[in-house]
Amino acid sequence: MKAKMDPILEELWQTKDDLAREAGDDVALICENTRRWAAAHPHSGPVIKNAEELRSWLARHEEPELSVVREDTPPYGAQK
Repeated sequence: MKAKMDPILEELWQTKDDLAREAGDDVALICENTRRWAAAHPHSGPVIKNAEELRSWLARHEEPELSVVREDTPPYGAQK
């Protein structure tokens, strides 16, 4: 029986294979192409390096309504 593959990993491996094919399996060229692409598409968002930075960022930017927990369920068919 064949194991079910994680779709995220499948996409990552496919991307890796595509980049390698474009560069003729030349690792130096893959790196150069990646640097060129990164220079042409600068990252504008925050750079989060670890879990603590992520927690801190979320604490500053999380919308209050996202953290509300309902204690009871609304009646059947009720509108918000």
